[in-house]
Amino acid sequence: MPNLKLGPLHLRRIDTTRNMRRFYLLSIQPTLFGRVSLIRDWGRIGTTGQTMVQTFDASAEAGEAFGRLERAKRRRGYTSAEERV
Repeated sequence: MPNLKLGPLHLRRIDTTRNMRRFYLLSIQPTLFGRVSLIRDWGRIGTTGQTMVQTFDASAEAGEAFGRLERAKRRRGYTSAEERV
């Protein structure tokens, strides 16, 4: 299984006029059985939020899903947490 170099991606969407402070975290982790999981955490900043885990047979599939989700979130106004510093 090829090693994916996609590290955790921390995204934020803050709009004070709408009282919106959201986070979205994407990460890819190998499973114990040779598969790959895409882990998504999201919610309001300051809360635990929610988590969803999707498991894929191939790391390429997980990478494609990672890219799709990142593009969708950026279209909705999310930016990298590092860009806001």
